[in-house]
Amino acid sequence: MPEAPDSPWTIHSAETKYDNPWIKVVEHQVTNPAGNPGIYGVVEFKNTAVAVIPVDDEGHTWLVGQYRFPTKTYEWEVPEGGAPIGESTIACAARELKEEVGLSAIHYQPILEMQLSNCVSTELTASFVATGITHGEAEPEETEQLAVRRLPLRDAFEMVHRGDICDAMSVASLLRLELMLARGEIELAGV
Repeated sequence: MPEAPDSPWTIHSAETKYDNPWIKVVEHQVTNPAGNPGIYGVVEFKNTAVAVIPVDDEGHTWLVGQYRFPTKTYEWEVPEGGAPIGESTIACAARELKEEVGLSAIHYQPILEMQLSNCVSTELTASFVATGITHGEAEPEETEQLAVRRLPLRDAFEMVHRGDICDAMSVASLLRLELMLARGEIELAGV
């Protein structure tokens, strides 16, 4: 890739408009690339978003169903969570897999890193495939009322293709895994 050019934006000041344990909203007074004054709001995330696709030896995965407050919709997603600064994304993937689905895994393979909405936020993501699955009890947080569904991994891919899975991180992670399988970049038992 070519070297990134210097920023065409001039930042004159930055003011925090909102702050909580998960995000901070900062308003920047700027001069834009055309030379005009303006503002630029940025949502700074305090966690890295982490997704994990568990796959057992029979080629099955698990999805989590839950109500999403911001969109007022019920969504099926891969297990997800947030890694605070200082926590490894693999440790977060293992924690979320246990918490949401009650599973543990021996192997975690990174498959995707993304900037989810880089025009307005600093949110970064990391996605993993988890194998060597063992079963246990889920331990959801008090804010989570979760339904858990085990299904063939190929059915999860089809749910993405039909638009039944809409969560961006789940869609991107599942499509990336499907592509890796098609290219022979990864082998999974039972798939």
